[in-house]
Amino acid sequence: MTAMIQTLLLVVGLAYSAVSFATIDAYPFDDNAKENQFRELINELRCPKCQNQTISDSDAGLAKDLKDKTYEMVQQGATKDQVIDYMVQRYGNFVHYQPPVQQTTWVLWFGPFVFLAVALLAVVLVIRKKQPAKAQPQLSETEQQRLQQLLKKDDSPS
Repeated sequence: MTAMIQTLLLVVGLAYSAVSFATIDAYPFDDNAKENQFRELINELRCPKCQNQTISDSDAGLAKDLKDKTYEMVQQGATKDQVIDYMVQRYGNFVHYQPPVQQTTWVLWFGPFVFLAVALLAVVLVIRKKQPAKAQPQLSETEQQRLQQLLKKDDSPS
């Protein structure tokens, strides 16, 4: 029984020690404007290593490095555009969730609209192809004679 209790205490102790190794990044600021700018930037910059995560959400080492660099630049007085330009220059447009409209990013900006237009065109063509062409009904010889008689009757003055 005591061996079981010792094992249980060991497992609980290891679990608590693992939690104590978790770190929380603290970035102290003297100015609220700089802190707001920092928070905005880390929520706008994407982690190049992660799949669709901001550097504030990511636990990757690279994201930590980017947060540290962003903090350093903001503390030195860099503007938002300067920080973004630095990150884009170093990691490419992928690092920014709102890449600029350039020739290299046209697919990102206009691709969905082109795809939608092609899809709509395909739907219209398929619908038109499935609709049977409206053929003019053919009248027999007697029906045509009867039609001519009725038309003459309508033309005559009453």
